[in-house]
Amino acid sequence: MIVVAITGMPGSGKSVIAERISRISGWPRFSMGDIVREETLKRGYTLNARNIETVARLLREEMGPAAVAVLLRRKLEHLMETPGVVVDGMRSIYEARELQALGPLCIVAVHASPLTRYKRMLSRNRVGDVRGWEDFVLRDRSNLSFGIGDLIALADFMIVNEGSLEEALAQANEVYRVILSDASSRCCGGRY
Repeated sequence: MIVVAITGMPGSGKSVIAERISRISGWPRFSMGDIVREETLKRGYTLNARNIETVARLLREEMGPAAVAVLLRRKLEHLMETPGVVVDGMRSIYEARELQALGPLCIVAVHASPLTRYKRMLSRNRVGDVRGWEDFVLRDRSNLSFGIGDLIALADFMIVNEGSLEEALAQANEVYRVILSDASSRCCGGRY
């Protein structure tokens, strides 16, 4: 099974890219953020940015730095006959190592400037999203503390998502084309 893992700071457009690659490949998509949101509700918290970040930290304290990937891997192990999966929201090299056990891992980083990301997060109005600059800074710092910067630096592909939706989707199409080509063995690293 090929694992295409999408990473990037909050609001960068990870879900848009993950959804596109999932749609054109026919592979199922799984959100690491959904796992943290599920765990937040299981623990009796309401869904807001602070509670979600608290639970994300608690999971890593309790289960180690790959905690969210461990929980996701349990969900994915029954899909071993699937040719590939798309994972939305990988946050660390530890998570990459955990999911690499399922098969070849291709990491796609999505980048957008802080101002662009902040505006997107305010406009999308997702449950648990930021409600102001303080929440935005909290989410960014939390993601950086998990090691997302190292993961982005080692990504196999980089999509810069500052333009139109069509431009981002075209980049996602090209990334998927390269992953499926014979060149994918050279462009998906395994250096995690």
